[in-house]
Amino acid sequence: MAYENRHWMRPRAKPRIALPQWSVTTWIIAICIAVFVIDGFLGKAIPGWMFVGSTDLNGQPLPVAQNNLVKSSGKIQPLSLTRMDPRLGPLVQTAAKTIPFSSASIGVEPLQIKNEMVGFAWFQATTPLQAWLHFSTSTALWSADSPPGRGLELWRFIGFQFLHANLSHLLFNMMALFFFGPIVERYLGGKRYLAFYLICGIAGATMYLLLNFMGIQASTMFPNSKIPFVLPNDPTTPLVGASAGIFGVIMAAAFLAPTAQVLLFFVLPMPLRTLAYALVGIALLTIFFGFSNAGGEAGHLGGAIAGYWFIRHPDSLHGLLNLLGNADPTSRTRKLKASKRRDSGPDAATIDRILDKIRKGGLQALNDHEREILRAASRKQP
Repeated sequence: MAYENRHWMRPRAKPRIALPQWSVTTWIIAICIAVFVIDGFLGKAIPGWMFVGSTDLNGQPLPVAQNNLVKSSGKIQPLSLTRMDPRLGPLVQTAAKTIPFSSASIGVEPLQIKNEMVGFAWFQATTPLQAWLHFSTSTALWSADSPPGRGLELWRFIGFQFLHANLSHLLFNMMALFFFGPIVERYLGGKRYLAFYLICGIAGATMYLLLNFMGIQASTMFPNSKIPFVLPNDPTTPLVGASAGIFGVIMAAAFLAPTAQVLLFFVLPMPLRTLAYALVGIALLTIFFGFSNAGGEAGHLGGAIAGYWFIRHPDSLHGLLNLLGNADPTSRTRKLKASKRRDSGPDAATIDRILDKIRKGGLQALNDHEREILRAASRKQP
């Protein structure tokens, strides 16, 4: 044996890094937890700024005509309400009457029109991923309430689904996804389940956007009236959490396993279907009467409606999946359809071709596969 052919001289293949063979549900839970942990660490080193409004040089609301023309400098100056720059102190106090600052840490960005300063954009201190991924009406649309030079940030329709306000918010959502997600994933298959989950989250954001837009218009037209089932929230109010997608998952699980027993708060037993419809009822009542967290319940309602529809029409998910490739071959629905196609037997064109071949060359001209097709067709005859 040549020296270079000995086994210890042969080049070794580089080891491949294999990703864990997790379910889609497990991956979603892992990503949500990772985002929460990473954002917590980043928030201590890298400041994040969430837009809360803009004013003129005197701290009054910036005119809509100017807001559409201003150019932001891109440089946010951090301030502190407890240790204020004397030159900006009176301005901040005036602006705070128009813009609700909710913490002691804010940021200000000069706004210009043709190199002339006309006002300021105001920001709330937050963590960097919360600032970049949270959903709000002002960031989702181009409007007078959008941050200067920004708006229509479509990635937020998906990004907010992986953010959570605090640890308890994260734990409750991940527990619900852990228990109910596998039921839906086994039925739809991995790819369609992922599309289903994200679409339910997008539907939740869209419902919030619609009701908030209606609420803003209603408060403008009827300033002293409280109109039910709309959200007159500040358009910069952030929406975060996986709840919209999870409500869709719960509605789907209730359709697939309606009589499965669940424990509400780990104590009260009830059928899964009862739990799902009770949660939807709570969301409707909260929005109708404008109770606390009405905005979050609007997201829940949108996700639940999408989940109700798509679990009954899973083929509607194929349009999105065509962008990613064929539908998941592990899908139960796809297997059932494939089984039906096999049971339906060969089509008429195939039978005609085989019969024509028999007329020209006799039975001996057929191969084994064609003979089997002919036998299967004869068994289908009444």
